[in-house]
Amino acid sequence: MERTITDDLDALLEALPPRIGEPLRQREDRGELLEVVMDLGRPPEARYRQWEVVLSTQEVTEADIDHVVSRIGAFGDDNRAGIERTLHRISALRNRKGRIVGLTCRVGRAVYGTIRIIQDLVESGQGLLLLGRPGVGKTTMLREVARVLADDLKKRVVIVDTSNEIGGDGDIPHPAIGRARRLQVPTPTLQHAVMIEAVENHMPEVIIIDEIGTELEAAAARTIAERGVQLVGTAHGNTLENLMMNPTLSDLIGGIQTVTLGDEEARRRGTQKSILERKAPPTFDIVVEIQSWDKVAVHPSVAGVVDTILRGQPVKPEVRWLDETGQIKKEAEELNVAASKTIPLKPKPGIGTKIYPFGISQTRLQQVVKQKQLPIMVVPSLEEADTLITLRNYYRRKPQVIRTAEAATIPIYVLKNHSTTQIEQCLTSLSQGEAPRDPVTQAMRETEEAIVKVIGNGEPVELSPQNAYIRRLQHQLAERYKLLSRSYGKGAGRRVRIFQRDQEEED
Repeated sequence: MERTITDDLDALLEALPPRIGEPLRQREDRGELLEVVMDLGRPPEARYRQWEVVLSTQEVTEADIDHVVSRIGAFGDDNRAGIERTLHRISALRNRKGRIVGLTCRVGRAVYGTIRIIQDLVESGQGLLLLGRPGVGKTTMLREVARVLADDLKKRVVIVDTSNEIGGDGDIPHPAIGRARRLQVPTPTLQHAVMIEAVENHMPEVIIIDEIGTELEAAAARTIAERGVQLVGTAHGNTLENLMMNPTLSDLIGGIQTVTLGDEEARRRGTQKSILERKAPPTFDIVVEIQSWDKVAVHPSVAGVVDTILRGQPVKPEVRWLDETGQIKKEAEELNVAASKTIPLKPKPGIGTKIYPFGISQTRLQQVVKQKQLPIMVVPSLEEADTLITLRNYYRRKPQVIRTAEAATIPIYVLKNHSTTQIEQCLTSLSQGEAPRDPVTQAMRETEEAIVKVIGNGEPVELSPQNAYIRRLQHQLAERYKLLSRSYGKGAGRRVRIFQRDQEEED
C-alpha cells in the first residue's frame, strides 16, 4: 500500500489567531509542520523537524491564547485538549494560579501505509510492543495498526484512548482507526482500569494501548495477555535494553531478578554466584524499536533476546528499512551487549555489600560496620555502590542522586532518622540478606493495592493504622486517582479508609 498522509491542517489553522495562522497558510512547507508554540509575552513560533520559524514579530497576548482556547475542546487532567474529528493535540502551560500562559499546538496526521514494514508481525496475532523516542511516530503507527486489524483482517479491535491521542477528539473517532472501537479514558491515572474494562466488557480480539508507563498499567497489560487477547502497545524507552533497566516496566519483557547459584553451578557456567535472570514469561512476544519513519529493528522472540542479553552474549535484531524504490529490505545486525554494562549487576545483600550513604554520616556507618563486624563496605560515590541508604526527608525531596539511583535500579533504603539504633537495624538486616522494613514503602504499596480494589469492585477498603505523615501520603495518593479517603480511629489505631466519591453520603 502506498503511503498517504491526511492532516486536517486547515482545522488547526482556523483555531489560531489570524495573524499567526495566515503566515502558515502561505508557506509551501506546511506539510512538514510539527507544532505551533504560543507562549505569553514571546513571539509565536512554528516548529519543523530541522528548523523553527517566527510567525509574527508581535508577542503573544492573553487574547491570542483565549482565541485558541475558545475554539478547541476542554482540557483534561493532563492539560491536553483537541479539535473535534481531528488528530491535533493542544497542550497547555499554566501558571501557579491555573491560568493558561502557553500553548503547544501539535499537528496530528494519519499516515496510511506506515505499517507496511511490520505488517506481517501485526497480522501474526502475537503481542507487539513499539518503542522509540518521542516524535518518531509510535502513535501514528499504532493508529494504522488499529485500522488494518479492524478493516483488513475483520478483527474486533478496542482502543484504550488516553487523551484521545489515537482516535482524535470528540465522541466520533477519526476515520484513521477504521472500524476499531475506542474507550476514552477520563483521566490518565485510570488508564489501567479502562484497560481491564475493555477486556471484560467488550469481548475484543485485539486491544491497543498507547504509552504504558506505570506498574498498574504493566500489570493490566499482563492480565490482558494472559486472557489470550492480542495486545499492541507502546511504552517509554528507545530500546529493549532501556526497558530491561526500567524497574517500573521491566515486567513487560518478563522482569529481572537476582539469583544466587551454588559454587558448583557458578563454576560450571563460568559466572559469579549472583546473576540476573528473567523471572517470568514476557507480556509481549515481539518488540519493535522504531528508529525512523522508514527503519525499525525487530526482536521477534523477546524471551530469548532477554535471556541472551542477561548472559552477556551478542543479540541480532532483524533490521528492516525501505529503500529508494519503496521495497522492504531486511538483515540481521549483531549488537555486542555485555550484561555487566547493560544492566548493573548487584551482589546479593550480605555478600560484600557496598553502601553509599546520602545525608547520613559515613563515620557513623563505618563505626557500626566495624563494631558489628559486618560484611559491608561504605563507599564514597554512587558509582561504586550497589545499595544506597538515605533519610526520609531527603528521599521525599528526590534530589538528583536519588533519581540517578532509581534510574539505575539501585536499591534504596530509607531511614526515619540517623540514630545509631536505626543504622544498626538497617545494616544488620542487609548483612543477613534481608531488606530493611521501610514503613513508608510498605504502607504505600498497601494503598496502591487498595486503590485497585476500590476501582475494580467499588467496595471501600480500610488500610492498616499509620502515623500522621503516612496517612497524609495515603490521602494524596487516593486523591490522584479521584477517590475519597477519610481517617478514622484515635491514637495508634487511626487509619485511612478509601472509597468512591458516590459512597460518601451512604457512609
